[in-house]
Amino acid sequence: MADKKIRVTQIRSIIDNPLRQKRTIEALGLKRIRHSVVHTDTPQIRGMINKVKHLVSVEEVKV
Repeated sequence: MADKKIRVTQIRSIIDNPLRQKRTIEALGLKRIRHSVVHTDTPQIRGMINKVKHLVSVEEVKV
């Protein structure tokens, strides 16, 4: 059985956000608004997404 994948897309700017949130966006691999990356759905990734949920959108990827 394949691991579940999720697509994370940055939808808001990181300007005027705390450095910790900027680093979390960077750790997720996002570079600019409307940039998307695909990650395996793990508790660590979900935790990072939860910290910046106001800056990103998340959707499941059908494999």
